[in-house]
Amino acid sequence: MSGELILRLDDVSRVHGEGATAVRALAGVTMDVHAGELVAVMGPSGSGKSTLLNVAGGLDAPTGGRVFIAGWCIGDLKGDALARLRRRRVGFVFQDLNLIPSLTAIENVALPLELDGRRVREARRMARAALQLVSVPELADRFPDKMSGGQQQRVAIARALVGDRRLVLADEPTGALDSHTGEEVLRVLRERCDAGAAGLLVTHEARHAAWADRVIFLRDGVIVDSTGTSAVAETLLGAAVV
Repeated sequence: MSGELILRLDDVSRVHGEGATAVRALAGVTMDVHAGELVAVMGPSGSGKSTLLNVAGGLDAPTGGRVFIAGWCIGDLKGDALARLRRRRVGFVFQDLNLIPSLTAIENVALPLELDGRRVREARRMARAALQLVSVPELADRFPDKMSGGQQQRVAIARALVGDRRLVLADEPTGALDSHTGEEVLRVLRERCDAGAAGLLVTHEARHAAWADRVIFLRDGVIVDSTGTSAVAETLLGAAVV
């Protein structure tokens, strides 16, 4: 992969709790994600997929190892500096969307920029461009309860991509959607990575992982396969749940 290195996890571990009740969520995870690349993360329930995403995005701190985003070691950043890096470089897409119901689509998308100090007019201009990128500019003035599930998800992706964000982290983004709408959402993620973003997609379905360039399989917090094919990951997933 020749694109710019956007995300690096270097021997990352994450342990929840202490002593006899300690739970190892990640153990010695090392991986890179480059610009233009979509990487899928698969594994059985409890394998550490969501923890990996949270650590990769700076929402959770690793117990050991280091995480780099766009060249910055996030362990060296504290408080406002870490929050600023997340706002400017990292976009999150969650299954429950987290759109604010009292805000229109354009207000939802512009909110991270406004929180970062952008003027309202500039933030709204950039938000409108992001909605255009995901093919829903007509939703700009619509509230979330007046949108379909797929439309809401596209707005959430626009919010994740607005501004100069280079890393998109998606945790089961199609879980609440019908199959057709889910495919549309994955197509948008794929297109954004093709345009230069780096993406990390947590999914439990091999047909969704097939949109990715590589597939990483987690079991008990350890990467047990990174051959790059969704077929192998599906086989491993089947073996894990038998």
